[in-house]
Amino acid sequence: MKLNMIPTLIVKYLIRLAFLFSCVFFSVKDEKVTFASYRSTKLEGNLYYIYNEFGRMPQEFKYRFLFKKLDSSFKGKIVYFIHMLKASYHLATSRYFIIDDYYFPVYVISKPRAGTDIVQLWHAAGAFKKFGYSLLNKEYGPSEEYIKSIKVHGNYTKVYVSTNNVVPHYAEAFQMSQEKIFPLGLPRTDFFFEHKNSEKLRDRLNQRYPHVKNKKLMLYAPTFRGSGHYQDRFQGYINVPYLNEKIGVEYSLLIHLHPYMKSGMEITQENQEFACHVDGEFTIEELLVLSDVLITDYSSVIFDYSLLEKPMVFFAPDLEEYTKERDFYYNYKSMIPGPLFSKTEELVEWLLNGDWDAKRVKDFKAYFFDYHDGKASERILKHLLDEHVYKE
Repeated sequence: MKLNMIPTLIVKYLIRLAFLFSCVFFSVKDEKVTFASYRSTKLEGNLYYIYNEFGRMPQEFKYRFLFKKLDSSFKGKIVYFIHMLKASYHLATSRYFIIDDYYFPVYVISKPRAGTDIVQLWHAAGAFKKFGYSLLNKEYGPSEEYIKSIKVHGNYTKVYVSTNNVVPHYAEAFQMSQEKIFPLGLPRTDFFFEHKNSEKLRDRLNQRYPHVKNKKLMLYAPTFRGSGHYQDRFQGYINVPYLNEKIGVEYSLLIHLHPYMKSGMEITQENQEFACHVDGEFTIEELLVLSDVLITDYSSVIFDYSLLEKPMVFFAPDLEEYTKERDFYYNYKSMIPGPLFSKTEELVEWLLNGDWDAKRVKDFKAYFFDYHDGKASERILKHLLDEHVYKE
């Protein structure tokens, strides 16, 4: 055993002990629902929409919220360890324990308590870049030694995905039976169907960033890069000054980075009237509605965006390197519903003169979403509360 695994194993058994203690002295509370995430410090995304749907049910529920990001300093780790001990108690006493990403306490207990559902509403839609056990022994993924000690993605009782077409990939990534994976939709995409007044949303953006008024909006949303919470600043590959020079009269650039990423994309004074960071000020769903074109690389945001049937373009100069590090469930070049570029000059040329294939985007949407009705949260919650309703 490597020495660097010892602290992880100590934490594992202390959390397991706290969980077992809670099981002995406290019962599962049928009305208790816990939402937990280390992606954010607040209720948002899939968890937010499921929480809202709980509020529409005739039953009375009591909610607990465990939202905390890890500060990788020594003090931050101690604080987070205490937070995980608290989570182990809620894991032992909740009827529903709902997460949207990797969540360490879930993986180190022996098994879920009888009467508890551990529900994974995975934050990424569709199946794009590989994750979980699909990454075993890859540069980005877990080692076999780690997996032997920490059963990552273990103990889920239910997983919800956007389409039956990706169920086998999630079964592989989570090492679980396909029978526990249900293609009922992605809760946060309900926003696209319920949001009726995009003009008010645009007015809010214009007030916050006056320079974008009357401009077309490009949203640059690259995927996460780095290793967990230990990462360098992301510099980006787009030449912002060149983009400004060539299309700044017509367009503005909104930059939205992954919640784990630190930005190294500094906007100079000369480009402040063209480009701006909008992380945390608007939800990603709001930004997708606002934007006229999406620029990304390997982000699963493309699945959400396809529901809006708007143009998207892929800017991926490091495709070969990223494929070796992470790889994909499908052939990248043939699956993406938009043109692929590696130079800013090519991107500019397409923005000025290029056509986009609307049918390609619609076909992509049809493949990766079984439903297009804005009722994903309703379906999922009805399934949770009364499974037989959706068994046909």
